[in-house]
Amino acid sequence: MTFYTTMDSPVGELLLVGEESATANGGTALASLSVPDQKGGASVQGGWVEAADAFAEITAQLCSYFDGGRTRFDIEHVERGSEFQHRVWKAIEAIPYGGTTTYGRIADRIGAPRSAVRSVGTAIGANPLLIVRPCHRVIGADGSLTGYAGGLECKKQLLRHEGVAEGLAQAAA
Repeated sequence: MTFYTTMDSPVGELLLVGEESATANGGTALASLSVPDQKGGASVQGGWVEAADAFAEITAQLCSYFDGGRTRFDIEHVERGSEFQHRVWKAIEAIPYGGTTTYGRIADRIGAPRSAVRSVGTAIGANPLLIVRPCHRVIGADGSLTGYAGGLECKKQLLRHEGVAEGLAQAAA
């Protein structure tokens, strides 16, 4: 069964979509977290059940993140995507709070050639778990805040929240 709820956040209303899970803390595994006007973001489908209570643990962690009390998430998520996407997403999950890295460094980290940077960018753009899987921490090789499915203003807000100075974003080693 697919559940959904919305919650307010500093970057706008978030749409959370999840599935029942016997192993997830709180009983719901996160399938999608979308921000307003997200390119390729989820939208409520017929048959989904609105159930804010099913997301109590997830929303508590998100609130703690936005309040400055949490720098990492402990949220079970639904595994979807290709093997390549999973390699990219795992590399994204390793970027520390307040840090950044580049598309090229993600390619290096997963053992892909530098020529795969566009493929890395495509995989990052397909990330269904914005904020929780912190693709906002991936920047251009020149330090520019390039691309973000949730929009560049949202990316800027998230990086500012994490203490990354706009215009001074340095790629993490």
